[in-house]
Amino acid sequence: MKKIINKPEEYVKEMLEGIYIAHPDLLTYTGDDVHCLVTRHKVPGKVGIATGGGSGHLPLFLGYVGAGMLDGCSVGDVFQSPSAEQMLAVTKEIDSGAGVLYIYGNYNGDIFNFDMAAEMAAFEENICVESVVGADDVASAGPSKQGEKSTRRGVAGIFFVYKCAGAGAANMLPLNEVKRIAEKAAANVRTMGVALSACIVPRVGKPGFQIGEDEMEIGMGIHGETGIRRGKLEPADQIVDEMLEQIVADFPLADRDEVDVLINGLGSTTLDEQYIVTRRIDQHLKNIGIKVHKYYVGEYATALEMAGFSISLLKLDDELKCLMEMPACTPFFCQKA
Repeated sequence: MKKIINKPEEYVKEMLEGIYIAHPDLLTYTGDDVHCLVTRHKVPGKVGIATGGGSGHLPLFLGYVGAGMLDGCSVGDVFQSPSAEQMLAVTKEIDSGAGVLYIYGNYNGDIFNFDMAAEMAAFEENICVESVVGADDVASAGPSKQGEKSTRRGVAGIFFVYKCAGAGAANMLPLNEVKRIAEKAAANVRTMGVALSACIVPRVGKPGFQIGEDEMEIGMGIHGETGIRRGKLEPADQIVDEMLEQIVADFPLADRDEVDVLINGLGSTTLDEQYIVTRRIDQHLKNIGIKVHKYYVGEYATALEMAGFSISLLKLDDELKCLMEMPACTPFFCQKA
């Protein structure tokens, strides 16, 4: 294992300490636990929005705490859920009387601990908490039936949910409206990824799986979960076309629909490669009559040093488009009005 670290067991703590040093104007933590990250700029009367999850995915999850997006994040060890107590500490700190919305990925540990934190917040602190779960990975399961909870994983597309819900909260909408917006955004996001190499969890010290130098795996998850197809590495255009065909079919999208597109590097994929992917996405969507409102290109939800990328589409209407255009300022994402 080659990583620029000190002790593996100090990896997350020292990473967080560095983030607080770099962004003292935006971020701090509550109590004496650096894993309980919160905004420095609490707005009275605004719905608080909290997220959380395992480390190893920067800028997800904590990188989107700031103006116009999230208010707090509980941070777990690498690929591990934070505790319910850490989530509760963040909840108490960001509540300003209008309630708190949890937005997090569809993983069992996060679901269990966020549910427990919500119960404790209501019982111990009289804080009203609602939850929305991101489940945008079309490769991980089929679409859920009406009334059923999705079994799909939450991946990079949760960025769109953060952005829309954060804009709604910044407009001082009540908790039920912020939740409605988050649910609407989550229902209109689809993502698929491809991996070219494994990553190494610092405490483990070896790759989490094996993949050949000339192979790729379509649909692999951000923790190395099995995808839908492994085969020889193909040209960028072929990879993009295969992924987009499945994403578009899952909505479905129709001629003249409008989307925002997120091209997300998984950790070791250069921006050069990501823009080659962007070029083909633009060609493909134009060929099928889909209009792109805006492209977001870069690292939004990584998997340590995994090579590969994901594509996320947010199907827009007038409301979501307006919310996506609103300003935001966080350590890892800034957008002017």
